[in-house]
Amino acid sequence: MTIFEPHNLPFAVALAVMLALAAIQLVGLGDVFGGADVDADIDGDAAISSGPIDGIFTLLGIGRVPLTIWLALFLLLFAGIGVGGQALADSLLGAPLDRWLAAVMAGIAASPVTGVLARPLGAILPRDETTAVSLDALLGRRARITDGTARSGSPARAQVRDHYGHPHHVMVEPHETASEMHAGDEVLLVRREGGSFYATALAERRLSPD
Repeated sequence: MTIFEPHNLPFAVALAVMLALAAIQLVGLGDVFGGADVDADIDGDAAISSGPIDGIFTLLGIGRVPLTIWLALFLLLFAGIGVGGQALADSLLGAPLDRWLAAVMAGIAASPVTGVLARPLGAILPRDETTAVSLDALLGRRARITDGTARSGSPARAQVRDHYGHPHHVMVEPHETASEMHAGDEVLLVRREGGSFYATALAERRLSPD
């Protein structure tokens, strides 16, 4: 019996999704879209209300590790428990269980095990909420134009690091209408409107380095 048998279809799909998540992390695609995370100024512990829901999240280990890590761990356990359960059923009953019944049973079994394993992982892995920053937290920080030329009404892409040292990509226009900022220029983020930042070139302000 292999994972590619029809009765193991849910577990094969789960394993494929888990491998895809691992590949995304390895090639760093999360960093490409990292700019979308900067507005997630949510403390995970505060976002989960106290009471029964809090207890369920604690049992499952949600919030202990980054969500992609938790999901990959759950999918791996789901696939392993499911395939093992189907092999056991085939040995004891002479045939595997219906694949959807087996999937429900494997999901129920994998959930608490994921929570147990997520707790020690959370002690060594940074949690999402510890490094999330708001857009306003980037104001007053230095950035560098990475692509294009920033003109009034025509923003360019820039990279800025938050106080954790993590890079974020933002769109920047000159604070002074007549100014232009080119790729490689270092700028100071002085204000923002919505998702766009306005900056002053450090050369124009003659600011001393940090």
